[in-house]
Amino acid sequence: MPGNLKSPVAESGPEPKVVPDGERQSSFKRPSVNAVYQTLVRPLVKSVGQRFMRSHRPSGISRRGMLRGSALGAAGLAGAASVVAVGGRDGASAKASANELKLDVPGYTDIDDFDHSHETAGTVGEVDTTAFDPMVFLESFDYGRQSKLSDGRTLREYEIIAVDKDIEIAPGVFFPAWTYNGQVPGPTIRATAGDVVRIRFNNAGSHPHSIHFHGIHPTNMDGVFEIVKPGNEFTYEFEAQPWGLHLYHCHAVPLKRHIHKGLYGTFIIDPPQGRPPAREMVMVMNGFSTEFNGENTFYAVNTVAFHHVKHPIPVRVGELQRIYLTNLTEFDLINSFHLHADMFRVYRTGTIMDHYELTDTVMLCQGERHILEFTLPAPGMYMFHAHQSEFAELGWMGFFKGVED
Repeated sequence: MPGNLKSPVAESGPEPKVVPDGERQSSFKRPSVNAVYQTLVRPLVKSVGQRFMRSHRPSGISRRGMLRGSALGAAGLAGAASVVAVGGRDGASAKASANELKLDVPGYTDIDDFDHSHETAGTVGEVDTTAFDPMVFLESFDYGRQSKLSDGRTLREYEIIAVDKDIEIAPGVFFPAWTYNGQVPGPTIRATAGDVVRIRFNNAGSHPHSIHFHGIHPTNMDGVFEIVKPGNEFTYEFEAQPWGLHLYHCHAVPLKRHIHKGLYGTFIIDPPQGRPPAREMVMVMNGFSTEFNGENTFYAVNTVAFHHVKHPIPVRVGELQRIYLTNLTEFDLINSFHLHADMFRVYRTGTIMDHYELTDTVMLCQGERHILEFTLPAPGMYMFHAHQSEFAELGWMGFFKGVED
C-alpha cells in the first residue's frame, strides 16, 4: 500500500459482539465498490493517465491519445475494485455489478461504454508504407551480390549503411531511429553454410556504430572492437557458420541505446541441403520508447504497431508456413509469440531439423531466435500476439487470414 493511502477493506472494525439469541454478529460494514474504487484505484488510474499524457515531442501525441483501446486499461484497473471487494467475509453479498463503477476517463461514463472486441483495438489511421512496408519486409531476403571464389566457394557481398532517420511506428508517430539502410529492422541477410560473406559497412550516421553478427567467425570480425566512427567504413568478411537462424546488431556502447534506436536485423544461414519447401516469413519483435524513459510505449513485429491487425497476413490453408522469429526488444526481459486456434513446431535457433517442440506459445529473451512451422487447418482469422498482455495491447498483435485456393 503506497504512502499514507489506507484501504477501507483492511480496517475490520471493532470485535464481534454476542446478541441475546446466542449468535455472533459482526459490526463490520462492507465498503461499497465505489468507495474501494475511489480510495484504491482512482488515484492509480489518475497517476497512470498523467504519465501517459506526458510527451517529449511537440506533437503531444501520447499512448492514450493514439490507442483507441488504451482506456480499456483504466477499465481493467477499475474492475480490480470489485475483486478487492470480493475479499470480504460474505462472497455472495460482495458481488457487485460493474455498471456501478463510474470511471474518470474522458469520453466515457461507465464500463458499458467500452468496446471490448479486438476489432476496435489499435491505432487510428494508417502509416505511410512508401519507404517501409511491413507486409513487403515480411518476405524480403537479401542474398547479396553473388560470385565464385577461386576455391569454388560462393562469395556473397552486401552493402550496409548506418543512417539517422525518423521512422513512422504508428499513424502520425515518428521515432528518431538509427537505421541500417534506412529501415528498422535492417535488411534480412541470407546465405548458405560455407559461403563467404562480405559486408561493406559505411557509417553515415551521427554516432559511432558497428555490426555484430551472431554465429561463428574470427574475433576481429565480431563488431566489438571494430567501432566505426561517423564518415568511416569497415568491411566484415567471414565464412557463414553454423547454419541456423541468427541476427545482427550494433555493439557500440551504450549498447541498449543503439539497439533500442533500431540497429538490428535478421541473419539466416541455410543448411547446404536446404529446408523443406514452405512459405517463409521474417518477424522481428521490437519495441519503442517515445518518451525515452526506459519503458516502451509501442510494441510490434517489424516495427509498425497493430499493422497486421489492420492488414492480416494471408495464409493458404494446408500450406506449410515457416516463421524466422527473433527478439530484439530492449528494456523488457522477455517477449513471446502466441498463436490462436492452432499449434506450431519450434526449432530452437534453427540449428537442428530432426527435433522440435509442439506448442502454441514460445518465450524469448533479447537475442534469442527460433524457427516456427505450422499449417492452418481451415479458413478463418487466426490471431497471433505477445502473451505479455501489455505488449499485445500496445501494438504487438496481428492476424493470419486462412484462405483456400
